[in-house]
Amino acid sequence: MLKHDLRKKYKDLRAEITPPKASDLSLILANHVLQIPIWDFFYFHTFLSIEEKNEVDTLPLITLLQGKDKHVIVPKISGNTTMEHYLLTDSTSLKINSWGIPEPVDGFLVPEDKIDVVFVPLLAFDIQGNRVGYGKGFYDNFLQKCPKQTLKIGLSFFQAEEDLITDVHENDIKLDYCVTPNKVYAF
Repeated sequence: MLKHDLRKKYKDLRAEITPPKASDLSLILANHVLQIPIWDFFYFHTFLSIEEKNEVDTLPLITLLQGKDKHVIVPKISGNTTMEHYLLTDSTSLKINSWGIPEPVDGFLVPEDKIDVVFVPLLAFDIQGNRVGYGKGFYDNFLQKCPKQTLKIGLSFFQAEEDLITDVHENDIKLDYCVTPNKVYAF
């Protein structure tokens, strides 16, 4: 399938999920993350959810990571396709940007080479770990700057597409895992 078609399909599917259901599924996803062998790492990067787009709520995941004394890093858009990364602390102030994304106002910058695990937002993914995001390239650009061994974990309310994504670009970064309410995929 083409990314364009998958974007439309999964935006429509996400729109059908009620807020209480999304909350329940997000908690299930956070608990499924416990199955992945990542707990010896220290620096975990996660997106902050866009509420209006009915994304997976990462707050249960953040609570889990902080409960295990992990450093949680969150992004802030800093250019056309680039992001900066800030340590999330009790004193971090967040502000909603023009795209509806919560971002840190300021704080402690964390370089990409420190990041061990990245929880990646997505709309869809296939059985080979290819993902479809919103198409702006922020995460592919970011992941190219991370060390090769950085684990990339998608979070999705839906199962993998059996049909492969046919318009994968050479700069697209594959996932290592994807967590859904029913299954943890390893690629």
